[in-house]
Amino acid sequence: MPTTEYLKIPQDRIGVLIGTNGETKQKIEKTTHTWLDIDGEEGTVIVSPSEEMEDPLGVWKTNHVVKAIGRGFNPEIALKLNEDDIYLEIIKLTLYVGKSKKALARQKGRIIGKDGRTREIIISMAEVDMAIYGKTVAFIGELENVMVAKEAVEMILNGSQHKSVYGFLESKQSDRKMKEFKSMVGIENDKIEFRDDLDD
Repeated sequence: MPTTEYLKIPQDRIGVLIGTNGETKQKIEKTTHTWLDIDGEEGTVIVSPSEEMEDPLGVWKTNHVVKAIGRGFNPEIALKLNEDDIYLEIIKLTLYVGKSKKALARQKGRIIGKDGRTREIIISMAEVDMAIYGKTVAFIGELENVMVAKEAVEMILNGSQHKSVYGFLESKQSDRKMKEFKSMVGIENDKIEFRDDLDD
């Protein structure tokens, strides 16, 4: 049977996790077949399996749903993590900018971009959901897409110009579209080969 997991989320996200009259908490429990024991004072959450749980990864997935809400995602988006091929990735900004509040604010500003443009481009071109909260940037999506979005944000944190980041995202998007096209038409290998013997 899956074990119980403990985690801590910021106190100002506890209300979001519980929802109006406990609606969000109940929805998560019903969707994931787990129980959530939430301590609003401490910000701790205990996730344990309910009797109906069949998925051996159920508690682990719910832990990620709760963690995602703690990192700024709305519960609807966080619940996508209950699906098998959807992942959560969190970047700790302090690993790149240190403890300076000024540097943190500046880098968050660069990731968001003017009028939120950079953030929107990353979300749209990498096909992920993204939340910038506190000292973290987090992504939810298919593994490959999440890794592309993470790399784009790391490029910004390492000083790349926005233009270079958009170029990187564009090339990854083209690769993905080509891959989708190949799988749609049933081409398994990496190359589309053109036959040159058709005139013989």
